[in-house]
Amino acid sequence: MKVYLYAGCGTCRKAVKFLATHDVPHTAVPIREQPPTKAELKRMLAHYGGEVRKLFNTSGQDYKRLNMKERLPQLTSDAALDLLAGNGNLVKRPFALTSKNGLVGFNEEAWLKLIAR
Repeated sequence: MKVYLYAGCGTCRKAVKFLATHDVPHTAVPIREQPPTKAELKRMLAHYGGEVRKLFNTSGQDYKRLNMKERLPQLTSDAALDLLAGNGNLVKRPFALTSKNGLVGFNEEAWLKLIAR
């Protein structure tokens, strides 16, 4: 499992603790320095039924500063994925991908299902 994280994020810390508690091997990637690739974002988008907004950190400062609430509805999925791939602050975190599935955010029940697959 590959997990994109931000060290200053409480939700990310919960995810890391969860993975450690359940002995889940994973690769931690700093999301700000190395955002998910466009290919990874496309995979995640497929897991969320094409709802690109679900991949955005809508409570983040960059989202607000860039006025994404207004801009996002006018963007194509491709343009939105380009923005996400170029700015890890815009990506909802934690961002976890396995070979078959993926999740953004942390919900213990959803993560239990993810590691059970």
